[in-house]
Amino acid sequence: MIRLPSVALTASPQKTLTDLQNLVDGVAEYEMRVAEGKRLFAQKSGSAAFHPIRKALGQMCAGARRCCYCEDSAATDIEQIWPKDFYPELVFVWDNYLYGCPRCNRPKSNKCDVYTPDGQRISVLHHVKIHDGPPEVGDPLLINPRLEDPMDFMKLDLCDTFFFLPHSASISKERATYTIDLLKLNAEDVLPAARYEAYESYLARLEKYIDRKRKGALAKQLEPIVTSLKKMGHPTVWHEMKRQAKDILDLAELFEQVPEALEW
Repeated sequence: MIRLPSVALTASPQKTLTDLQNLVDGVAEYEMRVAEGKRLFAQKSGSAAFHPIRKALGQMCAGARRCCYCEDSAATDIEQIWPKDFYPELVFVWDNYLYGCPRCNRPKSNKCDVYTPDGQRISVLHHVKIHDGPPEVGDPLLINPRLEDPMDFMKLDLCDTFFFLPHSASISKERATYTIDLLKLNAEDVLPAARYEAYESYLARLEKYIDRKRKGALAKQLEPIVTSLKKMGHPTVWHEMKRQAKDILDLAELFEQVPEALEW
C-alpha cells in the first residue's frame, strides 16, 4: 500500500455524486438515511452514470488496474473507506472511494474502529448496535491511502517474508497492525509470493537498464525500460527497494551504478 495519486473528477460525474448525496442527506432519520444510501448505491454504482467515476478510480491503480489495497488482484469493487452501513453522509463522496478487489473488501466489509476524542478505541459496528444511532465521532484506525502514506506506518520485509510489518519509526504501530490484519495483507501465501516475484522483476528491469547504459545506450533508448518499470504492479515493492537501498547490500550496489533510479 502506498499513497494513491490525486485524481479529480470532472464536473459531470461530480454532479452525479453530489445529486445522489443530496438525496441521502435529505432523509431525516439516521436509520432511513443508511437504508437510502445503500439502496441508491446498489442501484447506481453499476450504471452508466458511474462509468466515468470507475474510470477515474482506475487511474489511481497500479499495474493492470490492481487493487489499491493489496496491489495484486484486479480492482472491480468501488470500496468505501468509511462504510456506508454507518456513514450515510459519505456514501457518494468522491474522497471516500478507491478501487478494491473482493479479496480485500470481504474481510474489511463494514468493520471500522475509531479513536474517540478522549483517546478510546471503539468498534463502530459494536457502538451502533448498542446505541441504535449514529456512530461516535472519531479518527479512523484504518490507514487511508487517499489521504495518508501507508508506508509512514508500515515497512515491507524485502529480505525474508515479504510481509508488511509496522515500521519501527511508525507514526502509529497500532494503526499499522490494524490495517494489515483487517485487510489480511499477509494472510495468504499468494500475496507475499507475488511481492517476491515483483521484487525479482524490478531487479531484472534495473539490471537491464544498467547493462544497456553501460553499453552506451542513449537516454531516449533507455526511456522504455524506465516507463515499463513505472507501470509495473506492486509499486510498494519498488518504493521499499528505494527506501531500503542503503540497508540491503545487493540493492546498494545496484543503485550505486544507477543513482537516477532513486527518483523513478
